Amino acid sequence: MLTVLCESPGRLVAQDRPRPGRQAGEVLVRVRRVGICGTDLHIFTGDQPYLAYPRVMGHELSGVVEEADAGGRLAPGDPVYVMPYLSCGACVACRQGKTNCCMSMQVLGVHRDGALTEYLSVPAPFVHKAEGISLDQAAMLEFLAIGAHAVRRSELTAGKKVLVAGAGPIGLAVMLFARLRGAEVVALDTRQDRLDFAMAHIGLEAAVALSPDTDAEMTRLTGGDHFDVVFDATGNAKAMESGFRWIAHGGRYVLLSIVQSQISFSDPEFHKREATLLASRNATTEDFETVLAAMRSGQVPDAALATHRMALAEVPGDFARLLDPAQGVIKAIVEC
Repeated sequence: MLTVLCESPGRLVAQDRPRPGRQAGEVLVRVRRVGICGTDLHIFTGDQPYLAYPRVMGHELSGVVEEADAGGRLAPGDPVYVMPYLSCGACVACRQGKTNCCMSMQVLGVHRDGALTEYLSVPAPFVHKAEGISLDQAAMLEFLAIGAHAVRRSELTAGKKVLVAGAGPIGLAVMLFARLRGAEVVALDTRQDRLDFAMAHIGLEAAVALSPDTDAEMTRLTGGDHFDVVFDATGNAKAMESGFRWIAHGGRYVLLSIVQSQISFSDPEFHKREATLLASRNATTEDFETVLAAMRSGQVPDAALATHRMALAEVPGDFARLLDPAQGVIKAIVEC
C-alpha cells in the first residue's frame, strides 16, 4: 500500500508498505480522506514537541471499514471516522472521563503512525460510524471538535464577549462554536485574508488585524470591559502572553496553543482580575458528537473550510506549498 512518511523535518517520501494485519478488537479501515492540520505542518517544519522521526503523519481521517470483528457494531463497508487520541482507559484522567488528556496518550500521526496511507488498523473503541455526513465532513470532525471542546471547557454562555486570537482552522472552530452558544465574537490575527474568511463564513462582531493600535481597539470594542473569555489558537508564545491583558475582570483565558517555550504573565494584573487560566487539549466523544449534530443541521460551513485538495501520491511534492500564506489554505484534504 502507498504510504507517505516524514523521514525528518522537511523531507517526505512515498513508500510501498505491506497492508497491516488486523488484530482482534481492531478495525481495519480503508482510509479515504485525511485532513492536514497545523500539527502536521509543525511536524514537517520540525517544531512539534511530542514527536520522534520518522513518522507517518495524519490524524484527521475518515474511511470505510475493510475488516472488523464479527457481530460487533461495525461491519465491512461502513463509512467511519476515527478519534485519533488512543487513551488507556485506566489512568487518573481516563477514570474521570478526561480521555483527551490521558497520561499514556497515543495520538495517531504523532506518537504512532497515522493516516497518510491506504489502510490503518485501529482499536475498535476509537472507530465510529459517520452517519448522516460525507467522508469529507467526517475528515473535518477532529479539528472542529478541538474548538468545540475549548468552548465547552470555557463554560461560555450566551451574550458573553469573546476574543479568539488566531484565525487558522482551530481558531475558526472556536469562533464557530462560540457563535453557536450565542456569544459575541471578535477575531484577532496578523493575516487580513483569514480575518476576511472568518467574517464571511462564521459571522463575527468584528475582526481586528494586529497593529500598534490593537490595545486601543480592544478597549473600544468592549467599552473598556475587555473580554469575558479569551481563546488563544495562535501557536505563538508572544501572542499567548499578550492575551492576558485582554481578559475582563472575572474572565477566563483558554490556551489551545502548544509551544515549546515557557510563557509568562504579570501576576498583579492576573490576580486583580481574579482571572481563570485553562488549558484545552484535544477533544472527547461528547465534543465529536457536538460537531456531528452541528454538521447534520447545516451549521458548519464545511464546503468553504475545505479550500485545498490533493491525492495521497501528490503529498510528497505538494505538501510544502501548504505553508505558503499566499495559497490561502484553511483546510487541505488528502484523497486516498
